[in-house]
Amino acid sequence: MDFRIADTFTDSLARLAGEEQKAVKTTAFDLQMDPTSPGMSFHKLEHGRDPRFWSVRVSSDIRLIVHRTDASLLLCYVDHHDKAYAWAERRKLSAPPMGVLLGVSAQTIYNWEAEKTRPRQEQLAAFAALRGMGKRQAAAKLQELAE
Repeated sequence: MDFRIADTFTDSLARLAGEEQKAVKTTAFDLQMDPTSPGMSFHKLEHGRDPRFWSVRVSSDIRLIVHRTDASLLLCYVDHHDKAYAWAERRKLSAPPMGVLLGVSAQTIYNWEAEKTRPRQEQLAAFAALRGMGKRQAAAKLQELAE
């Protein structure tokens, strides 16, 4: 399984208190070692726009937001429970705009999601950067590419 970390995760981690950061790093390490461990508490986000967003319990109040597929786990964001859930509920990228932003076709995105093909290393790096974009930033980038 590919294990990736988005810039939005590291940015949000830096805003937490020292002891909270320590707990998050421990959980992130445990996820990287064995995401199927029974000790991992995954919760599917039901009100999110992206069905692949999951919450992972770090502590009684801290939640990790991950983008989870059969082939990959992307650490996206971390914060206190309500803020983490609100962050995830506002985000989703669909295949056609994502393809434009990554420089690949929508069919390529669908093939990745269906695990028919795998992205190349440079595409993985671009994908991680893209996941960190906000909606307005992604829309501005799409507009720029259309001109």
